[in-house]
Amino acid sequence: MHSLIPASRRNENVIVGVSPDPMDKFKDVIPLVTERTGGSFLVTLLSDARHSVIDRYGLRNQESAARGKFLPYPTTYIIDGKGTVRWKFTEKNQAVRPPNETILAEIKKLW
Repeated sequence: MHSLIPASRRNENVIVGVSPDPMDKFKDVIPLVTERTGGSFLVTLLSDARHSVIDRYGLRNQESAARGKFLPYPTTYIIDGKGTVRWKFTEKNQAVRPPNETILAEIKKLW
């Protein structure tokens, strides 16, 4: 995703990934993503192993939790420099994510 943002605009945009995984799992993910994308890892990762952020935003997948597996609903927010949510995408189906081009179009509205 970050590679779609022009280099001249990258300092204006921060991409944060929130994961229920503990920090020690990130050390395995970052090299895999970097290798796959052929570039730097430009996403800030937030470990929410206690689910406090995920629960605060109502993103806990209760069906998964009932089966003993914690998966939040996939969600993307576009937040402006003042902290106002300008766009949100949440999907209950884990396989459905917004296309990068859709996210980029929403980011461009802030430029």
